[in-house]
Amino acid sequence: MSSTIFMIHGMWGGSWQWAEWRKFFEAKGFKCETPTLRHHDVDSKSKPPEGLGCTGLNDYVIDLEERIKKVNEKPIIIGHSMGGLLALMLSARNLARAAVMITPAPPAGINALKFSVLKSFAGPLLKFKWLGFPHRLSFNAAVYAMMHLLSGDEQKYVYEHMVAESGRAVREIGFWWADWRMAARVNPATVNNPLLIISASEDRITPANVIEKVADRYAHVAKYLPYPDHAHFIMREAGWEKVAEDIFQWISELK
Repeated sequence: MSSTIFMIHGMWGGSWQWAEWRKFFEAKGFKCETPTLRHHDVDSKSKPPEGLGCTGLNDYVIDLEERIKKVNEKPIIIGHSMGGLLALMLSARNLARAAVMITPAPPAGINALKFSVLKSFAGPLLKFKWLGFPHRLSFNAAVYAMMHLLSGDEQKYVYEHMVAESGRAVREIGFWWADWRMAARVNPATVNNPLLIISASEDRITPANVIEKVADRYAHVAKYLPYPDHAHFIMREAGWEKVAEDIFQWISELK
């Protein structure tokens, strides 16, 4: 069993969002890596880094692969949102012992453009920020999309730490059918390590019925675990400890 857990944040995020999870799994005896994606290790109030808007999924994967290869074993990868999709892409490259996809962005071939998703991205979409420009959600949009089950203080904390995200990454995920590179495509035949795929019933930006389709596509290696009364930012919502404990139990049962 791998003793290393590699945690990947999602859009607008950073390693800060894994603070409590890192403590949880380190107390269980794991070594935890919490990398920050390219162009995300910046002050949230600063101007977006040059090049962020045209940074793609494969750019993130290349950086993560380089870091994973410095670990002396295949890690267990835990990814949230876009980080969940990146965990799947890394699995397809045979870089994971196992992977946990928490409320993940779906791979190419699965339609994720539900009403609540379009409403979540309305600001960037209407301003054409998905064409290759950096963008950051407004506070109200972030609350609607991801943080509606967090306390008011937690909403403020998370939003103050959120940074700009790549428009290209949004396009590659949400408009995969228009991406000639098909950056978000992950052939199920290339994924052979165990997957744990987690959805949340109140998730608006990666709806549970979309995540269920992801689990169906990778059913040959995947276990699907839906959570009622949780939303997209499940790892910081009240009751996150139960989710983390369930993941630990799943990891413990891997052969």
